[in-house]
Amino acid sequence: MTQNSYVFAQFLSLLPRYEFQQHVNKFKGDYRTKHFKCWNQMACMIFAQIRQEDSLRDIDIALNAHAKKLYHIGINQCPKFTLADANECRDYRIFEEFAKSLMLRARRIYSNTGLAIELNRYAENTDPFVLPNKP
Repeated sequence: MTQNSYVFAQFLSLLPRYEFQQHVNKFKGDYRTKHFKCWNQMACMIFAQIRQEDSLRDIDIALNAHAKKLYHIGINQCPKFTLADANECRDYRIFEEFAKSLMLRARRIYSNTGLAIELNRYAENTDPFVLPNKP
């Protein structure tokens, strides 16, 4: 029997949860929280980023549209005021350090591949649509 999972759940499974939890413990991100942990907040924010949502209301509507699938996606249900409180009260350095560790890991993995681009080539803009607008 094949077991299907949602693409977003597969994406979240690629993220090193143990490493994320180390950053959460370092900054005491889950201190005094019962239901909406830092992992859930990050999953909601990644979901919102992928869907290009602009406001908490849009995020709430998008998550509630998939309310029955949230458990399988890897997100606990979160009302918009819970997400707003989490965004306001939680230390941003948890997510910053986790992103830095992911970038460092990607840099190590892909440093010797042909994916490296010459930054000097793309540093200056020679787009013909932009040049006529400049004085």
